[in-house]
Amino acid sequence: MIEQPDPEPSRPLRSWIRSSPGTHVWLLIIAVTSLVVAIAPDQIERVLLHRNSSNIHQLVRYPVRALVSSAFWIVNPASLALYAVLFELFHAPVERWLGTLRWFVIVASAHVVATLISQKVLLTAIQDHRAPRSMAHVVDIGVSYGLAASIGVLTYRIPRPWRWIYLAGALAFFGVPLATGGTFTDLGHAIALSVGLLARPLTRHVVSRET
Repeated sequence: MIEQPDPEPSRPLRSWIRSSPGTHVWLLIIAVTSLVVAIAPDQIERVLLHRNSSNIHQLVRYPVRALVSSAFWIVNPASLALYAVLFELFHAPVERWLGTLRWFVIVASAHVVATLISQKVLLTAIQDHRAPRSMAHVVDIGVSYGLAASIGVLTYRIPRPWRWIYLAGALAFFGVPLATGGTFTDLGHAIALSVGLLARPLTRHVVSRET
């Protein structure tokens, strides 16, 4: 009789993915778009990144498309492995803790709010001649605003006193670049982190989904 392989080793992985489906579907889409960018000729790559950017030009012409599509692309496909690690460290635990709906509300809100405010600040800088007009067409895509929001809300999952050490690290990581003359992207990261921190009401009365 031929012994069947023990399926147990694969169960924890399946359980982890099923408990955070939004995180892993998002990561899968990013993997596909990263592959497209990696194999596309340079000219097509530039077109794809600009068309899916949430810069001022795209937000004025196609606001909904710009806000949605910009969350599914990254500029450098080589950084996909790093993003995969960050998704597992921050998005997956938050989604597993709060549930997919609350996690999505926090991350989507942070992405939209951080994008709109940071681009509005950039637009004002352009109008005041403090930034070149070409910045209206800058490529502004990526998933970092959502990550910053998950990093923020995860603060309330960490027990004291480690919570305060974690929070201090998060504030320093996103705050120092902004305080030392950061870009509009640094402003967006700080705003997204704030959205995550302000989402504390959504963490109350949560029944843990972990097994």
